[in-house]
Amino acid sequence: MAHNMADEKHIAKESPSSLEAGQPVYDIAVGEANELYGDEATAQELGYVKRGLKSRHIQFIALGGTIGTGLFIGIGGAFTLAGPLSVLLGYSLTGIAIFGMMQCLGEMATWLPLPGAIPQYCARYVDPAMGFAVGWNNWYSSALTLCAEISAACIVIQFWNDEINAAAWITIIIVVVVCLNIFAVSIYGEAEFLFASIKLITIVGLLLLALIIDVGGVKSQPRLGFHYWKSPYQPMKEVVATGSAGRFLGFFSTLVNAAFSYGGVEMVAVAAGEAENPRRNIPKAVNRVFWRILFFYVLGALAIGVCVASNDNDLLHGSGSAASPWVIAIKRAGIKALPSIINAVILTSATSSANAFLYTGSRYLFALAQNGQAPRVFLKCTNRGVPVWSILFTASFACLTYMTVSSGSAKVFGWFQTLTTITSLLTWVSVLIAYLRFKQALAVQGVNPQDIPFRAKFQPYVAWGSLIFFLVIILFNGWQVFTHGNWNVQNFVTAYICVPVYLAFYLFWKVFKRTSLVKPAEADIFTGKAAIDAEVWPELKPKNWVERVWFWIA
Repeated sequence: MAHNMADEKHIAKESPSSLEAGQPVYDIAVGEANELYGDEATAQELGYVKRGLKSRHIQFIALGGTIGTGLFIGIGGAFTLAGPLSVLLGYSLTGIAIFGMMQCLGEMATWLPLPGAIPQYCARYVDPAMGFAVGWNNWYSSALTLCAEISAACIVIQFWNDEINAAAWITIIIVVVVCLNIFAVSIYGEAEFLFASIKLITIVGLLLLALIIDVGGVKSQPRLGFHYWKSPYQPMKEVVATGSAGRFLGFFSTLVNAAFSYGGVEMVAVAAGEAENPRRNIPKAVNRVFWRILFFYVLGALAIGVCVASNDNDLLHGSGSAASPWVIAIKRAGIKALPSIINAVILTSATSSANAFLYTGSRYLFALAQNGQAPRVFLKCTNRGVPVWSILFTASFACLTYMTVSSGSAKVFGWFQTLTTITSLLTWVSVLIAYLRFKQALAVQGVNPQDIPFRAKFQPYVAWGSLIFFLVIILFNGWQVFTHGNWNVQNFVTAYICVPVYLAFYLFWKVFKRTSLVKPAEADIFTGKAAIDAEVWPELKPKNWVERVWFWIA
């Protein structure tokens, strides 16, 4: 879309009397819809999403929105295969690359916070065909991750009863997450605030409990120290090969698992189009990703590694038996009742992640429809600003989870885990490419760096480093199927099928629409920005130390 200066001036002159009530200086939904759709009639016909996510919603989505089965359950498979030191290194290294990618995405999302965000950035700054490819890639990634989280919830439920009816629980969870998304974005925000609060409190408690167990604070168990890092246990297990080569391959296998655990971290940018005061809240949330990675993933990997043996039979592995390593550690320490409590929290965590991925999937679909790359019906919003058909269409794919009933929860979870990991990696690669082109467009079009609300650090080196790291994982993630005696068609397909699907999307749109690479001088870095610039959000000042602490948190 071309940058329309007339629209910008019109929007900037809007001055309703709602300022004193602490609201934006005009109806942001109408303002953004008019500018992006080009006429008021279309905006009124279709509606538009509303900025109903408060600061605390955004901050808690950033801290705990997608913390789910990857950290609580999936990490057990990595420990079984590679050992505790490999997992710690894998999660740390992947976390560094993730933080670099989020800095890049945060800069783009603060400059232009749009619903769905990523497909629109790729279409505007790189190539409309890339916007099409990454948009549909992100959509089906969210749909598959929705399935992964629901199937993982079934694994958790089977902790109490192996004979439980998985189909009934799948139905209950689907209904719950649809209801949390379909009425208003503020309801989704409140649900994620509650879920994230439970997860954050639980993880902090688990880290403290792991420390107590490790130093011998539980009567039923002696001091562990780094017992499970010594012989006969292996801190870095050998995979396929022997010696240093085998240990390296074991370490490399953890990178794929870590990528699954970090999947959805870009959700903050997806929510930017519905966030209040995005110029303040998005940078704040992006910067907190570092602490989320350090405390929850890195320290979590270390805590599990010192409390659970990597060869424990209850860890999730190829045979299909399953349990959270956190629950295993508590059971081995002889702490009664607590395993069931923690498992219940993990169940709410899986439901929370399913809720979050239904939200992101629907917004990716909404963004595609805005780009003219999905049916127009997906633009239709309710009076409360909810893209109703985008939500229902995305939720319909949750029915794939019923495969759990015939194939087993753990096996289906493994399939979805592999598929969604590669789609996440492709998304992050697309973000980094779009960012590099975005920086070129800013320079060519003469934007003063001082006018950029949030600037990523150490660029473009961080962007290039993270880009290369993710490409290496994509290229070699299925290396095990090429080793002697390990060829398996199913494993090969799940490891690589997402790459040709992404390329097929890209080539289809490029041939069908005859698109070309966007020149930096012609990149649309302004359409939609005037509506954001016209917002005036009241500055909130803390009145006492309690409010000061709360404003720092939220």
